[in-house]
Amino acid sequence: MAFSMPPEALLEGAAKPSGSEQSVLEKHVAFFDRNHDGIVYPWETFEGFRAIGAGYLLSMTGAFLIHFALSSKTRPGKYPSPFFPIEVKNIHLAKHGSDSGVYDSDGRFVSLKFEEIFRKFARTHGNALTSGELMAMLKANREPQDYKGWICSWTEWMTLYNLCKDNNGLLRKEIVKGVYDGSLFESMERDRKPHRK
Repeated sequence: MAFSMPPEALLEGAAKPSGSEQSVLEKHVAFFDRNHDGIVYPWETFEGFRAIGAGYLLSMTGAFLIHFALSSKTRPGKYPSPFFPIEVKNIHLAKHGSDSGVYDSDGRFVSLKFEEIFRKFARTHGNALTSGELMAMLKANREPQDYKGWICSWTEWMTLYNLCKDNNGLLRKEIVKGVYDGSLFESMERDRKPHRK
């Protein structure tokens, strides 16, 4: 599925939060908080995936794996819940290793790390990644013996690539930026609404 969006719509709002504003990582996750209560349940994640055009199987599997892996990390000091909720305000506690470093430990956007992705790996086109360049980035980001982080990074990036590559098989810089701040999800959902009617 090819998806395009004006770059100016995605490049705004990535600054560090001040006061009680959400971090960029929280904004990334908040799209899946369908009832806006600060807690994301698996059925909300499923609904969010479906809203952006993911198939039934990907949506179901993604919701299960995400909540199984992240729920307890975002709920420190609380008993495990059979509903596997994710607390949006604590999503920074669930950051995994072997990632790009674009989110810092508090969930803020690190512009230098974002630009580094394209400076280091976008060899064919300066503002987009091919599948091979994406795989090279994932390999370069691997931390020794961090198998869980390797799998998480691979799954996130390949899902993004398969949902958002353009007709030439390129994952564009503005699309990647939009996924980091969550604005891409909202745009994808808006673009799909006319097709669902």
